[in-house]
Amino acid sequence: MDKKKLSERDICTQFITPALVAAGWNLQRQVREEVTFTKGRVIVRGKLHARGQARRADYVLYHAPNRPLAVIEAKDNTHSPGDGMQQALDYADALDCPFVFTSNGDGFVLHDRTVDGSVPGAAVETVLGLDAFPPPAALWARYCAWRGLDATSAPKAEAPYYDDGSGRAPRYYQVNAINRTVEAVARGQKRVLLVMATGTGKTYTAFQIIWRLWKSRQAKRILFLADRNILVDQTRTNDFKPFGAAMTKITGRKIDTAYEVYLSLYQAVSGAEEAQNVYKQFSPDFFDLIVVDECHRGSAADDSAWRSILSYFSSATQVGLTATPKETKDVSSTHYFGEPVYTYSLRQGIEDGFLAPYKVVRIDFDRDLQGWRPPKGMLDKHGQPIEDRIYNLRDMDRALVLEMRTQAVAAKITQFLKASDPYAKTIVFCDDIDHAERMRQALVNLNPQRMKENRKYVMRITGDDAEGKAELDNFINPESRYPVIATTSKLMTTGVDAQTCKLIVLDQHIGSMTEFKQIIGRGTRIHEDYGKFWFTIMDFKKATELFADPAFDGDPVQVYEPKDDDSPVPADDDDTAGDGSNDGGSGGDTGGDSSGEGSGDDQGGDGHDGDGEGPGPGRVKYVVGKEVPVRIVAERVQYYGPDGKLITESLREYTRHCVAKQFRSMDDFLRRWSSAEQKKAVIDELAALGVLWEPLADDVQTKSGRSAQEGLDAFDLICHVAFDQPPLTRRERADNVKKRNYFAKYQGAARQVLETLLEKYADTGIEPIEDPRILTLPPFDRLGAPLELVKAFGGKAGYRQALAELEQQLYEPRQA
Repeated sequence: MDKKKLSERDICTQFITPALVAAGWNLQRQVREEVTFTKGRVIVRGKLHARGQARRADYVLYHAPNRPLAVIEAKDNTHSPGDGMQQALDYADALDCPFVFTSNGDGFVLHDRTVDGSVPGAAVETVLGLDAFPPPAALWARYCAWRGLDATSAPKAEAPYYDDGSGRAPRYYQVNAINRTVEAVARGQKRVLLVMATGTGKTYTAFQIIWRLWKSRQAKRILFLADRNILVDQTRTNDFKPFGAAMTKITGRKIDTAYEVYLSLYQAVSGAEEAQNVYKQFSPDFFDLIVVDECHRGSAADDSAWRSILSYFSSATQVGLTATPKETKDVSSTHYFGEPVYTYSLRQGIEDGFLAPYKVVRIDFDRDLQGWRPPKGMLDKHGQPIEDRIYNLRDMDRALVLEMRTQAVAAKITQFLKASDPYAKTIVFCDDIDHAERMRQALVNLNPQRMKENRKYVMRITGDDAEGKAELDNFINPESRYPVIATTSKLMTTGVDAQTCKLIVLDQHIGSMTEFKQIIGRGTRIHEDYGKFWFTIMDFKKATELFADPAFDGDPVQVYEPKDDDSPVPADDDDTAGDGSNDGGSGGDTGGDSSGEGSGDDQGGDGHDGDGEGPGPGRVKYVVGKEVPVRIVAERVQYYGPDGKLITESLREYTRHCVAKQFRSMDDFLRRWSSAEQKKAVIDELAALGVLWEPLADDVQTKSGRSAQEGLDAFDLICHVAFDQPPLTRRERADNVKKRNYFAKYQGAARQVLETLLEKYADTGIEPIEDPRILTLPPFDRLGAPLELVKAFGGKAGYRQALAELEQQLYEPRQA
């Protein structure tokens, strides 16, 4: 047997897998092959999207289900045993595996991340024979030593996951978070912090942590603490349902100590007066484990009611969950819980394809940027004298209400929805409840037809409105069309799982990075069944300038600033130039307080919104009507580049950048295209980098005056866009082949097949004719059975050779 002729898959089957079996690895329980652990980044251009390439490991070895130990990267025998190590190390880093192997079938190269570099003679990488692969017990022992798990703590860390038999398994980053937390508790760590971006499944992660600690009896009584009633109810009926009769929600003022798992609003067990502190009905050592959801909201502050509860149960292990750890001069999550045992960021979630990327539409008004000064002695709509000073963005909807500004915001929202999807779930964040009501009225008046269809098309969902709050479940339910637009202030900032929200409108002053991340998180969930792959942020108060803050970790895919009469929907391909030199828009106030943390948190779980930051003590909010017009001023269309800086980039420029990543020159591209056994491989490579073929073809055909029927294939699109070559249509390429009389050497059925393949190429492109199944489809099925047609070429090899020659003829360079 010539090992050099074996494929990578043959090497796996004949050499790597047998070596694992010989070393004692159980193929059913401990070995998984071709493990895809990400989904591939959603790449957005115009109105279309594509998926980038998912990451896939050839082998992952497990101590037990969801306890990965090692990654193996396989190569065919034309490679050396260590080829692929860097790729495998990247996979192992993501999967939190300490052992990394590569193999070409001759042996293994082991990269051992548990090796202490300070120990003399210790080798990080070693070469092993096929018969020397380490057994499971050896790797597990080294793993435990690496994690600081001794004979007492290691068995605790092996507590099993919950498995409902449906095949549902946690994602790789959830596995990392769960294992890191359980191991920390097994080692005796009393305070644990997990940081996971909104939309990444913190509650499911918390459930698996609690389940494992509960089943292993490390935690016999558990308290899950949250600050929103909807969070507690969703948790109880969804992720925590398997706890069944062992679980209860604390609702009254009398505690029943017969349960093991308690869910509670912190407001339900605490109060301003000592008598209201229901939690003291429990003994201080009653709970073994307390999990605090959205812990940045209260437990980070030393003087909060949350902290009082945690202090009372200080003997319990306490786990904090948050998407946004609060770190300011006065308040710190890490000061209480310590450094996170695991962090999964928004940026990583978007990169992996588990979270939705987003576009930003920035709209600036003249009154916000240039300011407005009232004429001397002017009265507002309520007859109040307006203080004589200059009002700018900082004052809008706080100290000054310009009704025409509210109308202009509502008009842009309506215009956006009409131009994209009138039923796209939309959250409009306003400064306070009064602002949310004014915005609701403006949107109602601008959408009479939609309101006629259903009066709940626009709803105000704030803490003081019972009917609005009652519609929150319908808003977040993907199967419920109404409400479509929700105006709010603070109630929907956190804890609202709006899976299909496609538009987030920021008409709120946001000076807090924590609050900004939470608001952005309302749209980051992907819901493929409902066509939700990305979302749009429409910013009227410069809140998105926080993107430039180093503390923000998820750059938008596009920033669009429409001019006065422009559609608020970004064009598919816009060459409008800006200098791209900064992230700051066109100047003016940033709209945020320099103090960092705003004052707009909810007043508690009783459902009352905080009013946001109002005009301040002794100040009034002036309301000015139609006599003060408002108009839009804006300058440019921009995208965020890979380095996070704004650049001006059209669809063509973006394609050129994608091609440049893969090919250094046109000659390099031509060599790759000519040598590819199937051109589809090259097309797929570029698609994985972000080339969107359909909008690119539409753009090139439109600007070259060609119809869609004439058609350009991928080869000509790349040559034209990336290398400035004049394109040929598929029909022109097919006609050139006919002129060369290429078919003269073929007779009978073989010639008919080639002529039909050429016509098929002219109609549909290169990919269909490379598909082996094409001979079973019309019109080939009228020429004969597939086996007969292949025999006309002398067999499969002859058919493949004829097809390769046809492709060579199609892409023959034009004669000068």
